[in-house]
Amino acid sequence: MSLRTSTQTRLGSVRRYPGDLAIVSLVAIGAYVAVTSAADETALRLIAALPLVLFVPGYALVSVLFPAGERDAQETTATAVDAETYPRGIDVVERLGLALAVSVAVVPLLALGLAVTEWGLGTASTAAALCVFTVVVAQIGVIRRLRVPEAKRFRVAPLAALAGFRQGESGAVTVTSLLLGIAVIVAAGALLAGLIAPVSSGGFSQLALYSENESGDLVTGGIQDEVAPGESVPVTVEMENQAGEEMTYTAVVQQQTLEDDTVVDRTELDTISATVTDGSSVQEELEVTPTAESGETVRISVLLYEDEPPSEPTAEDALAETTFWVTVTEDAGA
Repeated sequence: MSLRTSTQTRLGSVRRYPGDLAIVSLVAIGAYVAVTSAADETALRLIAALPLVLFVPGYALVSVLFPAGERDAQETTATAVDAETYPRGIDVVERLGLALAVSVAVVPLLALGLAVTEWGLGTASTAAALCVFTVVVAQIGVIRRLRVPEAKRFRVAPLAALAGFRQGESGAVTVTSLLLGIAVIVAAGALLAGLIAPVSSGGFSQLALYSENESGDLVTGGIQDEVAPGESVPVTVEMENQAGEEMTYTAVVQQQTLEDDTVVDRTELDTISATVTDGSSVQEELEVTPTAESGETVRISVLLYEDEPPSEPTAEDALAETTFWVTVTEDAGA
């Protein structure tokens, strides 16, 4: 008999477990597995990331904050002492709208926290953090909801969930619910477009110049701006590939003479080539030797191209450009 009672008790607890929070937890776990298993920049990864970023963490947190269903007149007039008797509640549309808004707020906060940890801010670590946050908070939401009197407990009624609108006593859809539903759709569409646009744009290629400081570390700026005739300027050129596929780059190092901000003479000093896998970068050390005469100031331009550069490289036809100025002077070594 005791075994039967225990079994019935456990089955009763399972039946009372909120189905929506169970689904939210399972979606978070499934999305984490899909995001970390799918190849980079694929539609599967993007689709799996959408609920993990835009919905489930916010829905779990909203369930903790609002365990009850719709507000009633008694709840409106309830005091702090009556909080357990009349717990705060919201309807389906309000819950969905808040889930989206709260998710958008939670994700950057988790990202900031990850950035200062040993795991860093990466795809796997971010997906793991969102998954753990969602599952843990959802279980707290389960506890909060089961403590609410059953008559006031929030439930996902299939028809209400499909309709997505709160109805008044007359059965007509309220203006507030209608506007909130439209706002949710518009916000979700805007966020979806923002996520898809960078993928569909084909990514980008980036070029950077570094110099070594006294400790031997690479830093931006600080490139030597005066050299003696025939002396070289040491620089490190970094080519970064975020184009979504493997790229072969050629960087052209060019000396430019300017008059009134117009290039009047170009001299090619060096070229470097490298094949860079997607999402990575390569660094090349160069010794740039200006051919300018003593007393002349020239601009050194590094132009990045895919595959072979044109016969006359210019900034207008380059993927990226970075520059520095140098003056050739007899006093540079003094």
